Amino acid sequence: MTEQLRARITELLPGLRADLEDLVRIQSVSADPARAGEVQRSAEAVRDLFAAEGFTARIVSGNDDGSAPAVIARKEGPAGAPTVLLYAHHDVQPENDHADWDSAPWEPTERGERLYGRGTADDKAGIVTHLAAARAYGDDLPVTLVVFVEGEEETGSDSLPALLQAHRDELAADVIVIADSGNWDIGVPALTTSLRGLVRADVEVRTLTHAVHSGMWGGLAPDALIALSRVIASFHDDAGNLAIEGLYAGPAADVDYPEERLRAESGAVPGIEWMGSGSAVERLWTKPALSITGLDAPQVDGASNTLVPSARAKVSLRIAPGDNGANAFACLEAHVAKHVPWGAEFSVTLVDAGEATAIDATGPAYDAARAAFTEAWDGSQPVDMGVGGSIPFIAEFLETFPEASVLVTGVEDPDTRAHGANEGLHLAEWEKVLLAETLLLRNLAQG
Repeated sequence: MTEQLRARITELLPGLRADLEDLVRIQSVSADPARAGEVQRSAEAVRDLFAAEGFTARIVSGNDDGSAPAVIARKEGPAGAPTVLLYAHHDVQPENDHADWDSAPWEPTERGERLYGRGTADDKAGIVTHLAAARAYGDDLPVTLVVFVEGEEETGSDSLPALLQAHRDELAADVIVIADSGNWDIGVPALTTSLRGLVRADVEVRTLTHAVHSGMWGGLAPDALIALSRVIASFHDDAGNLAIEGLYAGPAADVDYPEERLRAESGAVPGIEWMGSGSAVERLWTKPALSITGLDAPQVDGASNTLVPSARAKVSLRIAPGDNGANAFACLEAHVAKHVPWGAEFSVTLVDAGEATAIDATGPAYDAARAAFTEAWDGSQPVDMGVGGSIPFIAEFLETFPEASVLVTGVEDPDTRAHGANEGLHLAEWEKVLLAETLLLRNLAQG
């Protein structure tokens, strides 16, 4: 049967690619209010794709305030068969400066082994992966399928908890497949079993009630930007380890991440030294990390000779599985209070937070997934990998459906460049993903 399904995916591939390209042309940027109509159009396109395959499909919203539209679709399998929930999201990141792209971001373009365009991988290929599995079986589904395609993942999934509660009964499943992650490498599949959480906060320091002349007062009155710089410098020790007390760090999977691959994928400049201690995957997956992602301070061009009265930084704190957002924020706030110099006033304001996730990837559903991956990748064994980034909504699924087995899969690879310019889907690898999910449904039905 495997070869029949492989042939079926090959037969369906041109149409599936055309469906993906049509979705990519829709500018479903959920962060841009001006493109709310495109997000709606995207939801309608997704609904129509699954309706055409015999699903009962409709558009729903999590709140009454016009939150982004999601799609729920259902198609029954044999009586007594498991129910499988397939998740993806149809919204995408902004494309930003078109000049950074080698081809138009909203026109899918094949170059080499990849199809380029915003959403080709994150996550419209995930949607079409689910569509492929359904289309491959037609009216002979081995399981009951429920498809849930969200419309605001890229803006934090604010209405997801309300959606899950409002539609809990129809979304309930034995197995949940979340297609929003990736694989270890080209030719090496993976299950994602841990993800860091995220706490974002604004740290503001004030030293003066108004700006004053740097010549008249410099050397006596403290400058807020210098005070903030000292706080920022205190976040790490000399080796680059995070110095905030009270944060959790744990062990990572025994996975080799070769030095040459680290340098190639990170874009590190020649001669750069890595921060921190421990294995590379521990530092990337299971230890906390902090970045400064924005600063409010005078620009260099046009700056005057004045002491800055206040300065603010956006802090992005990734938290390890085993920690939680409330603890991490409290530790961050205590650290700033301890290290702000010269009696400066300060505030630490929570912007948003998402919990870390650790999945116990044992049991029949995970065995079924690993077997499907091995077949689809012609014998290559899947890796259990962590992700340094955050997908906070996974914790929502685990909490809402504690009895379900949650499989985190995806279409991305180390050079996908999701969220950046020249996002691209590796086409040959995607074909393996399509086959793997199709085989997974068969394996789950066989128990």
